[in-house]
Amino acid sequence: MAKIGFDNEKYLRLQSEKIKERIAAFGGKLYLEFGGKLFDDYHASRVLPGFKPDSKINMLVQLKDQAEIVIVINAEDIEKNKVRGDLGITYDLDVLRLIDAFRGYGLYVGSVCLTRFNGQPSAVAYQKKLESLGLKVFRHYPIPGYPTNIRTILSADGYGKNEYIETERSLIVVTAPGPGSGKMATCLSQLYHDNLRGLKSGYAKFETFPIWNLSISHPVNIAYEAATVDLGDVNMIDPFHLEAYGETTVNYNRDIEIFPVLRQLFEGIYGKCPYKSPTDMGVNMAGYCIYDDKAVSEAAGMEIIRRYYDCLVKKTKGTIGVDTIYKAELLMNRAGLTVNDRKTVPAALDKAAATDGPCAAIELEDGTIVTGKTSDLLGASAAVLLNALKVYAGIPDEIHMIAPSIIEPICRLKTEHLGCHNPRLHADEVLIALSICAADNENARRALDCLPRLMNCEAHSTVIVSHVDAETFRKLGIRLTCEPIYGTKKLFHR
Repeated sequence: MAKIGFDNEKYLRLQSEKIKERIAAFGGKLYLEFGGKLFDDYHASRVLPGFKPDSKINMLVQLKDQAEIVIVINAEDIEKNKVRGDLGITYDLDVLRLIDAFRGYGLYVGSVCLTRFNGQPSAVAYQKKLESLGLKVFRHYPIPGYPTNIRTILSADGYGKNEYIETERSLIVVTAPGPGSGKMATCLSQLYHDNLRGLKSGYAKFETFPIWNLSISHPVNIAYEAATVDLGDVNMIDPFHLEAYGETTVNYNRDIEIFPVLRQLFEGIYGKCPYKSPTDMGVNMAGYCIYDDKAVSEAAGMEIIRRYYDCLVKKTKGTIGVDTIYKAELLMNRAGLTVNDRKTVPAALDKAAATDGPCAAIELEDGTIVTGKTSDLLGASAAVLLNALKVYAGIPDEIHMIAPSIIEPICRLKTEHLGCHNPRLHADEVLIALSICAADNENARRALDCLPRLMNCEAHSTVIVSHVDAETFRKLGIRLTCEPIYGTKKLFHR
């Protein structure tokens, strides 16, 4: 398994210090555009082993007396019921989830901003709902010619039309359910209004990836491209930074493309631009916290392969086109990787070839590969989980932790009473059965106690697993990939 290569405590310290420094540089008030995930940043924890998924939110907690959260959501996304691909919930519901999560950490959520508001009925209803929950809501409007029509943007018909978001603290964290929500535009609109009111304030950007002080060909930065391949993000050398300082840094295409416009906007608001490059705008200190580059590079390499498989599955499901596959494959080639570098892939495929049926493989923390096959009673996902727990608990393979006499009635219940066509136990069902057996079965109890050891294990399935199996693996922290084929010839899959 991946070695630790990232100093999380150092990261928390350096990052909070950097943000405080930037607040001071702008006279005591900073709008911080927060890209990526504040919560549950598992991509970062996968490519930077040692980075904790809640690192960024814990960093903000250190600044909670200064920090205020503004959540922005595009009104068009509300109208279209846009869904987060990772959570399977709409953006409007995710705003509520984020508010609850922030409050759970003791952070102050000041308001919600509806961007690109144009009277959308769903957005109007959503605003009423938020206000009924006691939340302050502000509206920002579409601007013709945005972002290049500078004259209109910096006028009463541009940012001037937007409602001014009343804030109370020195650090205003502007975040959103997903990309394209209007975080940057919201920050710049606030700068415009603050300037009209004679208030000093500034803007900075917090994006974890790409890591600006790693090379463009570093596996961590390639992994970021792989993660956003369907969005068209491309890592680039920052030409503005190179020209200004003679220093090579990495940024991504959208920030580089928009910087000339941003510079004009800053000049229109402040009279001069406080930044010489997109890199200057950032406050990310993650690159300074890597202490084992080999460990980080290996972990990022595995993420690149996982992202490639994710694209293959999405193509099979019809959610992306073949061009995205080509891009993902190109990135894998750039990193000098093949799918066989992921040890669970050939192990699962070899097992499937030998058994002529769907199989799965898990790589345990010591590198041991465990396989599982589909049987009359268990799906491959359930079987491989039980087999992995057996290895961890030191239980011989021939010993049944769950007797067939217990599994069979569950299978009959599924088909005869619950309307299921597949009698085999899913991963969650077999774990429930195991937990029941643990009451009077020492082997089952020992196996169940080993569940936490599956966290961060790698797994591969020779077929696309069911939604319930995928969720179980996710909750256990197992990093699953799948071959891009279904286990049945049905047209409808769940």
